[in-house]
Amino acid sequence: MTTTVTKTAKVIAALESGVELTGKQIESRYNVGNARALISSIRMQGYPVFLNKRTNSLGETYSKYRLGTAPRSVVAAGYQALAAG
Repeated sequence: MTTTVTKTAKVIAALESGVELTGKQIESRYNVGNARALISSIRMQGYPVFLNKRTNSLGETYSKYRLGTAPRSVVAAGYQALAAG
């Protein structure tokens, strides 16, 4: 019996291993059509994915997604929203 790993699971595994990925990297490495939509669905599953802007030595700015730790205020707001129904 073979198991198939979804694109979402592959991206989550990469982020959990500490890799920072741009939207274009997600689309090309994992054959994803819309990286922003995939990241949004990962966030809806409860993963704290952050988008950080970086500037290289040439002054070019780009953004990378990374998995982080959600601030306590965000976690508290989520629990309050769940409790409110």
